[in-house]
Amino acid sequence: MTIKEYFEGDRFAMDAGIIIDEIGEGYARLHMTVDERHLNGAGWCQGGAMFTLADLAFACATNSHGKDTVTVSANITLLRGAAPGTTLIAEAREMFDHKTLPFGEVRITDDQGQLVAVMTSSGYRRHNAPPLGFDK
Repeated sequence: MTIKEYFEGDRFAMDAGIIIDEIGEGYARLHMTVDERHLNGAGWCQGGAMFTLADLAFACATNSHGKDTVTVSANITLLRGAAPGTTLIAEAREMFDHKTLPFGEVRITDDQGQLVAVMTSSGYRRHNAPPLGFDK
C-alpha cells in the first residue's frame, strides 16, 4: 500500500471531499473545493472544514517517513473566508523532523493564490507502533 492509498482510507477526510495531490519526504499537497457540505450559517467555508484539510496535510507530511505519527497540538489562524466554489490548496512542510516530536506548518491558499489560513502543528511518533511500511 502507498502512503496516498493509506490516507485515502481516512473516511472523514474523503467524505469532506479532500483530494491528495502529492506526498513527498516531509511534504504534502492536498486540495478541497468548497461546496454546500462545508458551509457555516453565514454561507462561507466553516473553519472546521479548513482545519480538517490542514490536519490531513500535516499527517501526510509527517507520516511520509513510514513512522506512525499523530497530531498532538495544532494552532490554526483563519485569515480570510472562502466562498462556495473556491478551491483550497493545503501545502504542508515538516519544519523539524524529530524522532519523537516533529513540527510542521501548513499554508492554505485559495485558487487565486491568496493566503487563507496557516496552521502550525506538533506530532508524536508512536515508537511502539509497527512501521507503516509504505510502498514507494
